[in-house]
Amino acid sequence: MCGIVCYAGKKEARSILINGLKQLEYRGYDSSGLAIQTGDGVKHLRAVGKIVELERKLNGLDVKGSVGIAHTRWATHGEPTEANAHPHTDMDKTVFLIHNGIIENYHSLKKKLQKQGQVFTSETDTEVLAHLVALNYDGSLSEAVRKTMSQVEGTFGMAVIHRDVPGEIVVARRGSPLIIGVSDEGLFAASDVSAMVRYTNKVVHLEENELAVLTADDFSISTAQAKRIERDMETVEWRADDVELEGFPHFMLKEIYEQPETIRNATRGRLEPGEGVSKLGGIMPVWDRLKECRHLVMVACGTSYYAGCVGRYIFEKLTEIDVSVELASEFRYRKLNFAPNTFILALSQSGETADTLAAIREARRKGAGLLGIVNVVGSSISRETEAGVYNHAGPEIGVASTKIFTSQLTILILMALLLGRHQNLSLTDGVEAIRGLQALPEQVTTVLSQANHIEAVAERYYRYDNWLFLGRKYNYPIAMEGALKLKEVSYIHAEGYPAGEMKHGPIALVNPEMPTVAIVPQDEMYEKMVSNIQEIKSRKGPVIAIITQGDEKIREMADAVFEIPPALNYLTPVLSVIPCQLLAYYCAKFLNRDIDKPRNLAKSVTVE
Repeated sequence: MCGIVCYAGKKEARSILINGLKQLEYRGYDSSGLAIQTGDGVKHLRAVGKIVELERKLNGLDVKGSVGIAHTRWATHGEPTEANAHPHTDMDKTVFLIHNGIIENYHSLKKKLQKQGQVFTSETDTEVLAHLVALNYDGSLSEAVRKTMSQVEGTFGMAVIHRDVPGEIVVARRGSPLIIGVSDEGLFAASDVSAMVRYTNKVVHLEENELAVLTADDFSISTAQAKRIERDMETVEWRADDVELEGFPHFMLKEIYEQPETIRNATRGRLEPGEGVSKLGGIMPVWDRLKECRHLVMVACGTSYYAGCVGRYIFEKLTEIDVSVELASEFRYRKLNFAPNTFILALSQSGETADTLAAIREARRKGAGLLGIVNVVGSSISRETEAGVYNHAGPEIGVASTKIFTSQLTILILMALLLGRHQNLSLTDGVEAIRGLQALPEQVTTVLSQANHIEAVAERYYRYDNWLFLGRKYNYPIAMEGALKLKEVSYIHAEGYPAGEMKHGPIALVNPEMPTVAIVPQDEMYEKMVSNIQEIKSRKGPVIAIITQGDEKIREMADAVFEIPPALNYLTPVLSVIPCQLLAYYCAKFLNRDIDKPRNLAKSVTVE
């Protein structure tokens, strides 16, 4: 993996492909490359490092052509070297191919091809695809790709051009997303809509085991069995401005500051204040079954998993539904037997997270109902679930998720409120919940106003190598999320724990060189958190506390405090996570980290 962009049209492909790759940088990568059909063949260039290295190689070269493919690679098979970068080609340099995914039987295929005399120049699984397409080619590139699809096991989103087939790109997918973009300037294909949002908002999603042929004027879609498919175009909501910094130094900071608006977007048109209930049209197709749900299983990875962990507490507060939260990467290995009226709820920003997709496919086989909360319209999870809710948060470019986390929390509250009101949650409690939700955007703005203070605290502590984050109940998952954010962007080792577990091990680490971030809103866990802070201070551990406004007791105990406005207990995570995000951002800033593209991380993890 990581990013694919293709263009067949009337303009020079070179600049369009480079611009597309730059829009995919946020996904993470270690090398890049492109192949462009020219008047005398195909120009093929690859480079290790940033896209600027590829641009340097292009500078001064006469690379004119209006059909090409480009790729950013994040190493899965083989080190990040120029030889392992995409596009890959065959021995005769006729086929040029880019690929996201993992070919599981590439070892056996490679040995077979080597016995036939094929010579390989890379360590990648992708090169096997290029050799197969070349050997399968007999005048039709699409048929060569189709035959190759039948020979390989695993996942792929691939794009191919051929030296002897000018003006044509063939793309195919199985388990890795590909989207076709249609504009007056030509046809596009990409693994992510952000690569082409500058040029078009009209897209068509390829489904599993489908193949498409793109030319400058048209495209056609067919199945792996060569059955023609007709599919309507969809309109993407995102704007070109959504993928620009707009004056911010980093996308992460921009997206932190967008949260008042993304929380509004999550609730817009979804509240019935007088009835004390939410309305979610996206789940109405399964409502008759969902309102009888007695067991809800949330599956997710990373930050989305922590959103689910908060959601579990909220559902337990507002509904009578038994809720469990599972890491999608482990879900398939559990021997789970679902009772009747069990639903799976998949949480994913991209809607393409491979482990989460695998989890919902396993749940489907076991007969569970399928719901999703995703940000990307038309994504694989949105298509493979029966119903769901969109975040409508706009593209999230920073690898470290921020605005999607609080948007997911908001939507989980809406879902719990809807189901709770159809059970035994009172009108009074429902109205109270809606008032609390309506207040959140302004309350988040209030927390953001402390950014300068949070930056100053980060400057005091960013040199410390080990951190501890503590919380209880609703804010225990926020402790885990805060630690994850710090790890992701600053590379500082941090651990999030339920504060009650501190005395069962982590307290052994407390010392003057280990800051603890304690999340201490004035809720039913308050006095126990006070005791935890006292234990840390008695061992001379520095404490940074996230407190409710006006809490002088903790202010006197802690070395630094960040305040959040008073809120319903189950709404405090939406507020308490904001200082954690800013603290991680500013620590990374002082350490001169690549904040939007942290090392070794990819935004959308599309391989298992």
